[in-house]
Amino acid sequence: MTIRIATLAVGLMLALLCSGGEARAQSFVPCEDSSAFAELQGSQCAVAAVPLNHARTDRGQVELFVRKFPVAAERRGQIWLVAGGPGESGGAFYPFLGTLRRAFPHHDLIMPDHRGTGYSSKLCPEQEAASSPDGLSLAGEEWGPCIGAVYQDQARAHAFTITNAAKDLSFLIGRYREPGEVQLYGVSYGTQLVLRMMQVAPPALDGMILDGLVPPESADQWDLSHRTAVIDATGRALLDADQEAAYAQLLVDAAPDAAWLDKVPGRNLRRFMGNLLTFPEMRARIPSIVDELARGETDLLERTIANLTRTVAVLGRYPQSSPSLPLVMLISGSENNARADLTEATVAAEAEGTLFVSPLAGFLATNPLPLYPRDAWFGGSPATLPRTLVIHGTLDPNTPYEGALAHVAALREVGPVQMSTVEGGAHFLLFVAPACFIRTTGAFVAGSAVPDTCVAD
Repeated sequence: MTIRIATLAVGLMLALLCSGGEARAQSFVPCEDSSAFAELQGSQCAVAAVPLNHARTDRGQVELFVRKFPVAAERRGQIWLVAGGPGESGGAFYPFLGTLRRAFPHHDLIMPDHRGTGYSSKLCPEQEAASSPDGLSLAGEEWGPCIGAVYQDQARAHAFTITNAAKDLSFLIGRYREPGEVQLYGVSYGTQLVLRMMQVAPPALDGMILDGLVPPESADQWDLSHRTAVIDATGRALLDADQEAAYAQLLVDAAPDAAWLDKVPGRNLRRFMGNLLTFPEMRARIPSIVDELARGETDLLERTIANLTRTVAVLGRYPQSSPSLPLVMLISGSENNARADLTEATVAAEAEGTLFVSPLAGFLATNPLPLYPRDAWFGGSPATLPRTLVIHGTLDPNTPYEGALAHVAALREVGPVQMSTVEGGAHFLLFVAPACFIRTTGAFVAGSAVPDTCVAD
């Protein structure tokens, strides 16, 4: 009963976001929140109901929120933008509307919230409600009830799979397709979701762009449980021999009572340095931070922490921006962890001797949610692909460049796939290398020649 009431509350919240009563499930209408942020003005919203489980349509429904930014003139069609995560909503693209409009000046921009994210139905409807203590995020005291609700209704929770989300996306493209071409852009986990869609329910597409392509699902060496090894290799590639040796020595010399250690978030320098790899401007400071800390100084470290805090705040300024951590844990643990028996001891042992560390393996080893089994689609490939562009950075710490190359080789067996490499590029090129993003994706969508390489901004 509690979950049913909470679900109704989510539906009411969605209704308030979009005007138009019953029309909200049928067509786009002006968004009620478009005046809250200047960049959202003119956006249109829709909410569509889909089966909770596409394989068992008698098991109830979930609601999916979609936002559209119509093009002003010379419209050619639509660009559907598929966020990463898992756990990220379409709100992840709002900070980059200027870059997107420069890349795709003649297309409507359409940004769906995956099931479990943003303003779509949530895995924990009561605790992740907009009216809850931390809004769409979980407050500390909400974690227990959220996990309890998942265990209480595991059939519902286990419908929040990649395959069901992929069928959601295909359904939305079909429902809201309008005259003109339809192109699709996916980033990070969004590329995994898009490729699953092209297996289970492929819509007609005129083109597809994959930014930060995930490795093949069957490539266990690059799965999330090995993320520390991936990040460590990426970080070391940034350093010359002397810089690497200086950093390693700093870690050896760092005593638990070192004065500078209290300045480091979580007192974990390797994890902090790993976080910086996502932000090219800040990752360039790593050798200088090491040199400064070796002298017992912290000015650059503190300025970098302040820069990182401001950047994260800008990226997370919208109510939709909060990722759904329960969904992250459910999908990551169920589908992207090749080592179900992973322990904290193994994670600690594998981190020994590294310079850069990811927290993901530790989260997988302590995942409290009941996981679902992988389905028959896992590890497969689409039967065919539309013309496809893969853009990938050589210094991507999240989806390794070598994994993308392996995946591109496999995808070329089923469709025309072009790869454009961004030299020095990190993850999410729309964000970290906007000039290269505009140049490559804009050319692809326009049907012009796409450069094979581009140097990161």
